[in-house]
Amino acid sequence: MAALMEALRFAVCLLVAYVAAVGGSGVPVAEQEAAYLALNSINPDVDWRAVYPDDICFSGPHGVVCDFFMDAGGGLTPHITELNFGYVSDYNANPDCGVNATLPPILSSSAFPFLRRLFFYRCFRFAQTPLSTGFWNISPSLEELVFHDNPSLVGRLSHRIAGLPRLRRFVISNTGICGDVPPEIGRLRNLELLVLSRNRLRGSIPSGAGDLARLKILDLSGNRLVGFLPREIGRLTGLIKLDLSSNRFAGPVPSDIARLNRLEFLDLSLNRLTGGIPTALAEMRNLKEVYLSGNPFGGRIPEIWENLGGILGLGLSGMGLTGSIPPSMGLHLQNVCYLSLQGNSLVGEIPEQLTLLEHSAKEINMENNVLRGRIPFSAGFVEAIGGKLKLAGNPNLCVSGDVAIHLSGKGILIYLPVCKKTHIPLHVPFSLSRSSVVKAASTSSVLFLLVFLLIHV
Repeated sequence: MAALMEALRFAVCLLVAYVAAVGGSGVPVAEQEAAYLALNSINPDVDWRAVYPDDICFSGPHGVVCDFFMDAGGGLTPHITELNFGYVSDYNANPDCGVNATLPPILSSSAFPFLRRLFFYRCFRFAQTPLSTGFWNISPSLEELVFHDNPSLVGRLSHRIAGLPRLRRFVISNTGICGDVPPEIGRLRNLELLVLSRNRLRGSIPSGAGDLARLKILDLSGNRLVGFLPREIGRLTGLIKLDLSSNRFAGPVPSDIARLNRLEFLDLSLNRLTGGIPTALAEMRNLKEVYLSGNPFGGRIPEIWENLGGILGLGLSGMGLTGSIPPSMGLHLQNVCYLSLQGNSLVGEIPEQLTLLEHSAKEINMENNVLRGRIPFSAGFVEAIGGKLKLAGNPNLCVSGDVAIHLSGKGILIYLPVCKKTHIPLHVPFSLSRSSVVKAASTSSVLFLLVFLLIHV
């Protein structure tokens, strides 16, 4: 660490020498004064002028970042490009926010003409801090605006957000911000990341959000958003992550979601969505995590898994699902680490094909269904996964004798009885082709007829 700091000091010295050689100057006085005002607003208990009396670009706090720009005379002038507030770690020691922190009073283009990043981490946690309309008079050069974990920050998002055309990352997470998502959000055509999670936002997703062609991450989770999911979401074809969980969205998932063929993470859990598991998922081949739990989707589990072999996590719990578990889930989802089907009305036996998940699965939850018969999993897998194999609440499930003996005294699946002989079906390898199964069935029929004739002759 000491060597790194020494290298940084050396680099700064070289840069200062270069600037001096080409006739550069220090940070403009107005910018330096605006920086002092900003620092004083986030922690008035520190005498920032006394601690950092010199050029704030060359000897300022860690969170104030500068860059050089060509001035009218052909020289290089340093300007503040980032203001990062809130202690994150020893390796990223931004100025710490005090208990009486407030928002900086001046953030306009006249104060910070080259500001690209504004970052607040756990700054507003005590007294309420209003996000006033005046705050949005920020320098239009801003590319990244982040409020993370500021529970006392209150107010509303403003239509003035459209005045930040260069914004690429917009994060407001875990605050008291309320009101609607302004439709002007759709005018931020350079936006790549939009995270408005764990706030108190209401209303619906504006249809203009579909105009964010460069968007890669959309996270609106943990709010009070309502209405149908807009079809325009299907136009966000560059999305990699979509998280709309823990809201109040209703109705079916629009089929347009199938156009999100780059999507890897989809979380729609804990809403009021209906209409069955969306079959559009079958066309989204890059999916790695899908969470739909806690929605009254209803219906059967569809046969959509053939092209979804890359899924690592699948949550389908508490959805009112009926029917049996498709064997195809075991055949095609062989990379699954987490599978949850708990709290539904699934019936029948656990398919033998689900044993194909044994090499990857770390947790399988099928609690509180109406499953019956022998569990097909091997004794070694059951022991290895331990309490992460959850089957309680299925009174007609049982374990075979050899598995019960293997697990004896290990406290695993002790709530399941040992199967009676009538619970253990004749084992037929599920790898057999359809023609082989038909041939075996035909042979069995012939043998049965011969035995019948011999008895009755």
